Amino acid sequence: MRAVITGATKGIGKAIAMKLWEKGYDLALVARNINELEELQATLLSTGRTILIYAVDCSNKEEVYSFLNSVEKEFDFTDVLVNNVGAFMPGSIFDEGDEVFERQQNINVNATYYISKFFGKKMRSTQRGHIFNICSVASKTPVKNGGSYSVTKAAMLSLNHVLRQELAPHNVKVTAFLPGSTKTSSWAGTTIPDEKFVQPEDIAETLMTILNLSKGVNVDEVLITPLDF
Repeated sequence: MRAVITGATKGIGKAIAMKLWEKGYDLALVARNINELEELQATLLSTGRTILIYAVDCSNKEEVYSFLNSVEKEFDFTDVLVNNVGAFMPGSIFDEGDEVFERQQNINVNATYYISKFFGKKMRSTQRGHIFNICSVASKTPVKNGGSYSVTKAAMLSLNHVLRQELAPHNVKVTAFLPGSTKTSSWAGTTIPDEKFVQPEDIAETLMTILNLSKGVNVDEVLITPLDF
């Protein structure tokens, strides 16, 4: 079994990578920082297993397609795709520069579109596979001081619904995760206790549970939020 994970070196992506590796998956990991990718690869790697790493700026279409063309040569088929890469740039849409929205659009929506279409075509032709899109509670309800982020995450969830609709007749599953406040690097410096947050490992465990469900069932959405934040 093989999995591709974007935004793989931190938070949710790293937790999912470690869980899938533990369960026997070969991995292709995508992130911007090559040093962090190499560190994670060294931590996980063992004889007879494959971990491919790709340093990619997912806001750049050319870099995304260069990665896709490279991974196609290495992996005959990808069983699981996790679209986790994302950007959160706080602020009011009336006070930000256009580039703030555009960068979040490129990372949160466009990269998911390009990557999902690439692997989704292959999954469609082989009649199997599972795509996970790590969206946000902001996909449904705008978060304060996160206008552009909320818009792009709503678009990502809409894309998820279209992917599921078009791939379901071909036996391909598509699931959206909508996490609430999760203890990732975006909360660096907070004084809120760790136990108040959703943990990245919670999302990884839930994803693994979904992968183990019967062939004929699809989990459309997972809303996972702190109990008392």
